Amino acid sequence: VIVEALKVDSLQKLCSSLEPILRRVVSEEVERALAKLGPARLGNRSSPKRIEGPDGRNLQLHFKSRLSLPLFTGAKVEGEQGAAIHVVLLDANTGQVVTSGLEASAKLDITVLEGDFNNENEEDWTQEDFEGHEVKEREGKRPLLTGDLQVTLKEGVGTLGDLIFTDNSSWIRSRKFRLGLKVASGYCEGIRIREAKTEAFTVKDHRGELYKKHYPPALNDDVWRLDKIGKDGAFHKKLNKAGIFTVEDFLRLVVRDSQKLRNILGSGMSNKMWESTVEHAKTCVLGGKLYVYYTDETQSVGVIFNNVYELRGLIANQQYVPAESLSDSQKVSVDALVKKAYDNWSSVVEYDGKALIGPRSNRKGSSSCPEASAPAMQYANAYNQQVPLTCEPVGMQAVQSSANSGLTGG
Repeated sequence: VIVEALKVDSLQKLCSSLEPILRRVVSEEVERALAKLGPARLGNRSSPKRIEGPDGRNLQLHFKSRLSLPLFTGAKVEGEQGAAIHVVLLDANTGQVVTSGLEASAKLDITVLEGDFNNENEEDWTQEDFEGHEVKEREGKRPLLTGDLQVTLKEGVGTLGDLIFTDNSSWIRSRKFRLGLKVASGYCEGIRIREAKTEAFTVKDHRGELYKKHYPPALNDDVWRLDKIGKDGAFHKKLNKAGIFTVEDFLRLVVRDSQKLRNILGSGMSNKMWESTVEHAKTCVLGGKLYVYYTDETQSVGVIFNNVYELRGLIANQQYVPAESLSDSQKVSVDALVKKAYDNWSSVVEYDGKALIGPRSNRKGSSSCPEASAPAMQYANAYNQQVPLTCEPVGMQAVQSSANSGLTGG
């Protein structure tokens, strides 16, 4: 069965490669045959219909948005980065959008074209040629394209609605589709408006989307959603074995010990691949979860981390200082506190926006943690509102003594 399938595939590739040659040979033979009819009769051949509207305008429809690729069956057709797909009616003579007249408010039909339509990039084609390359569904299948199959121009501009492909593009000669746009029947009769077409694209079966990368990834996404990490591949298995299952797990280790993570992935991942994976992971949108680490029972000095364990600020003497506002001398002491926090992460307390959750919150007499929650809440409010806090300078005596002393906290 495999051998037969390979034979069929090879034959199809051969046919695809021969097609341009055959087209050229046929074209030359037709021209030669017509030349034999004589110059007089040849001169009577009708030239392609000019694309002209009223007043000699050269009216053309155009897609102004590029499609987000790849496309999958059952998924909405969208523009790049999820944007809407816009179309316009232009006067090619001036390059301006046609904003008035009946043409500027015409209704348009959205169709599917063969991927090799107008591969020669000729500027003009006839309506018959365009419609001759339209693709219909396979026998016994649902309509190839479903959704909002018409769009109405308003002052020469239109926006496509929901469109969904129900079948892949592997069964047609070119293995690709294009979206096409033409004036609907009953509109602008007697006026030639050139149709529009997108670039050729492949439509894959929906099951391929199960392996699709996410841009940007979510914290709870499986780690194989990141660039260069294939599902069930070598890197994926190595990460899972090390207890790294999600994008959040990956980012936490990037922050705490990136060299350890690099060693887990091994030499099979090149530096360029590593940079690409880390860069993709860092585009993740972080949540508002916070972690607080206090150096002792008095909770007078502490450091605050976000949910991927990045340092966000310092708490000292009931004052909060954002990480970016720390002085050089403060940074040295805070670095020591951060290292202690990483080495004793079981002592770090989670802050959920209302109260501290962790080992200390369960202790007698400290369930509400009034001294701790005020600066933490101050940071949380600023973090959620994305507004920088204005704080008084913090003295370094308490910070340095905490950094230099041994741990007394549980």
